[in-house]
Amino acid sequence: MSTTESADLTAFRTEVREFIRDNLPDDIRETVRSGRLGTAAETTRWQKVLYEKGWVAPSWPVELGGVDWTPMQRNIFEEESAMADCPPLDPMGLSMIGPLIIARGSQEQKDFYLPRILRSEEKWCQGYSEPGSGSDLASLQTRAVADGDDYVVNGTKIWTSGAHASDGIFCLGRTDPDVKGQEGISLLLIDLKTPGITIRPIIGLNEMHFFNQIFFDDVRVPIANRVGEENMGWTYAKEVLGSERLQLSRTGENKRLLRLLKTIAAQEDHGGGKLADQDWFRRKLRRAEVRLKALDYTKLRFLSRAEAGETIGPEVSMLKLQGSELIQDFDELLLEAVGHYGLPYDPAWMLTPRHELNETPIGGEFSGTLSANRFRHKGYTIAGGSSEVQRGIIAKRVLGL
Repeated sequence: MSTTESADLTAFRTEVREFIRDNLPDDIRETVRSGRLGTAAETTRWQKVLYEKGWVAPSWPVELGGVDWTPMQRNIFEEESAMADCPPLDPMGLSMIGPLIIARGSQEQKDFYLPRILRSEEKWCQGYSEPGSGSDLASLQTRAVADGDDYVVNGTKIWTSGAHASDGIFCLGRTDPDVKGQEGISLLLIDLKTPGITIRPIIGLNEMHFFNQIFFDDVRVPIANRVGEENMGWTYAKEVLGSERLQLSRTGENKRLLRLLKTIAAQEDHGGGKLADQDWFRRKLRRAEVRLKALDYTKLRFLSRAEAGETIGPEVSMLKLQGSELIQDFDELLLEAVGHYGLPYDPAWMLTPRHELNETPIGGEFSGTLSANRFRHKGYTIAGGSSEVQRGIIAKRVLGL
């Protein structure tokens, strides 16, 4: 694999960079640049800009509203978006259930759901994890029992990110209780306004509402809302998670943090000079930078294989594993660079636009959100499959141990 970008890809990168520069609203750019959490309205505004451009769903087929981009071009778009402080697009609809409906859904499901996802008219959440199950999805207990034209769903899902702001959930339920483990599971599309559904908020230690627990009590879901074949939900769930882990390499986000770290190190005083001039800190910075470069090249190898028509298998787990752990290491270096000024935590600094704050963080413009993001990023090694699960997949299915 060549590590030199072709002229066509360089021209494409320039096109993406210039479009973002000219069309990303300044207030949204400032939200992301400062480390604050964007609102759902801000994300929707940006998605609609991309929808009008025709760039909102790079991984979808052109005839269904996607873009005729190669895997390398999609990677460039994602990285340039992260580096230019664009808000991350809603992955649940565009990157997870949308592609699964395209691959496995009925024509009626495609006609109904896909346009709504493209136009940001419906928000989705994922119903996989359950209390006591963790990353062991095969142990789920939620039941979906056929009754006429419906399934009757009973059970509960937990850690359901963004459910309180979602319209639908793609949910795993056991449709055959007489088989073991991974068999007998189906994937259903459920309207969260259906009677019998209760969404209970889970407020984190950071005082923010992001997670939820969902209860299903005799919820009737049309059998027509099942994606693909009955009892094949585990296979489909793995397809979704495989796509998610390729995206969760987080190379763009890591590159943005590296840039921020270098900026702070060049400004911070230390030992009579700047932190960036201290040998001990430069060594730490260079080690992290080398790891990021290795992650970047590994991802490019996967993309090259995808462009050659090869199927990417379980080895993609190494991208999710390394990308999520590296971002946490950058957080630690950022805290080390800012020092005790980065320790205070105030939810207002994460949720309130800067011009509305009554005070500014002590110790620099980025110190106010540093601890909050450091705590938030701890979830990166859990969501989408924990690091322990990723290592198990690599050991068993890649290395054959």
